[in-house]
Amino acid sequence: MFDTLASQIGAAFALSVVVFAFLKGDEPERIGGGTYALGFLASLLIQEDGLLYGTQWGLLGIDIVMLAVYGGLAWKSRRSWPVWVSALQSLIVISHVLTLVDVRPPMTAYVTVINLASYGIMLSLAVGTFWAWQERRAAGLE
Repeated sequence: MFDTLASQIGAAFALSVVVFAFLKGDEPERIGGGTYALGFLASLLIQEDGLLYGTQWGLLGIDIVMLAVYGGLAWKSRRSWPVWVSALQSLIVISHVLTLVDVRPPMTAYVTVINLASYGIMLSLAVGTFWAWQERRAAGLE
């Protein structure tokens, strides 16, 4: 997984966003960051790099659980970033469903959708954490 410079930069970006969410975010941001970190680590352990076609059932299960957590955050939280994260995570789940119904999208398209949606999730989490931090600073709580 970390054999290219791009994957190492992406992992460093993910780690920095998760650390930022844990240090400066409120409870929804910490739950979102923890969910992303656990999903990232679990997908590293479960993914099959040599599988070119077919559904990766383990990754589908992880992504469905992450969608449920983000959906719960969007439902219970008063913030807007979990809605964006849930939408992007549903894109990832739909990409897995496409392989499940045997549409056979090109693997480059499949990987591109998943990677871009993951970067969108990290960006949404970082922006949500920043705004939660700024709200606390404006209220004089920090």
